Amino acid sequence: MRLLILGSGAREHALAHRLAGEPPVSHITCAPGNAGMAAAGSLAAVSLSDPAAMLDLAAREQAALTIVGPELPLSVGVVDRFLGAGRPILGPTRAAARLETSKVWAKQFMARHGVPTAEFQICDSEADADAVIASGRLGWPLVLKADGLAAGKGVVLAGDAAEARAVARTMLSGEAFGEAGRRIVLERCLRGQELSYFVLSDGHRAMPLGSAQDHKRAFDDDQGPNTGGMGAFAPSPLCDAALEARILEAIVHPTLAGLRAEGTPYRGFLYCGLMLTDEGPYVIEFNARLGDPEAQVVLPLVDEPLLPLLDAAAAGSLPDRPIRIASECQVGVVVASKGYPGTYETGKVIEGLDRASALEGVTVYHAGTALRDGAVVTAGGRVLTVVGQGRDFRTAIDRAYAGVAAIQFEGKFFRTDIGRKAIR
Repeated sequence: MRLLILGSGAREHALAHRLAGEPPVSHITCAPGNAGMAAAGSLAAVSLSDPAAMLDLAAREQAALTIVGPELPLSVGVVDRFLGAGRPILGPTRAAARLETSKVWAKQFMARHGVPTAEFQICDSEADADAVIASGRLGWPLVLKADGLAAGKGVVLAGDAAEARAVARTMLSGEAFGEAGRRIVLERCLRGQELSYFVLSDGHRAMPLGSAQDHKRAFDDDQGPNTGGMGAFAPSPLCDAALEARILEAIVHPTLAGLRAEGTPYRGFLYCGLMLTDEGPYVIEFNARLGDPEAQVVLPLVDEPLLPLLDAAAAGSLPDRPIRIASECQVGVVVASKGYPGTYETGKVIEGLDRASALEGVTVYHAGTALRDGAVVTAGGRVLTVVGQGRDFRTAIDRAYAGVAAIQFEGKFFRTDIGRKAIR
């Protein structure tokens, strides 16, 4: 069976790495891929903003199933184009993907279907935002969100009215996030602990993939600017069987039912970003795909062949049973380029990848890497995710950081506290 994986990050490398070891898979094409994904299959250049080009590539590669990794192809309707051509693909349609691609639409959808989320107000102008901010009715600190895609960086927490007005102006003017910020959501700040929860859906059924916790801030102890994610661990000790049942009942099932009722059934991975409040779990955001770096710690815990499940989800025929999940711990540390999430340099030679991968319980997933003159070099802000596996979190943490220590490149940057919350 030939597969096409769309994307070039560590999430896509984790998918390729996992699927390459399953017997039905004869070949994987990774588009555009990265230096690490070349070991799992072949690389093919393609624009992830061009649905026609991606469809043509799938036809040329004779892909029996295409798996969409990042959000960009979903936002431009790649799934709609494939389905129109009768070619199998795993991912939500452009309409269903609005759960992620439009914060405004997602908040309105949750309000329509009774999915618990923070109180909010939509603003289309500075005057709208100034009025909400001046009223103080959403409390302080205040959360400001760009409506569209902003590479995981479109959320700002403002501590007072002056800061909130300044942030709203930079968003609405297009200065901060371009067209993605021309509409914004102001919402009440929820109090509690954050949790990421994942399911695989075929439009009707939802098979739980489990939980994880991400580390969004750039620096230790959750300080510094927001990033796409500096590390993650799974499963979350916060998520016991009772909480999982509540998440499914109050959030996952109403969301999937609401999408079906509105004529946009959801097939693919669904990421629920949650805040665990005293009143129960509330949705902070949805992602219409696996998270990154969460995928790198969640996928290895699936304790059965993954491809049959992905194929069944794409076909709308998932079995009505739980996925088998391994009883072990995974900790993933993102190794980034100095300066990320701001300005950073690329083209730095990476050494020690083989040494790290040879360590017991260590797997290295590539993200911002490329091949140059036979060497692997940095090609992005987030360069690698080094994952440690163990019978407990302390073992997994030690293994992950042993892998990080084995890898060297100029400007190497990482947090030193990934997984500490799990031990606490």
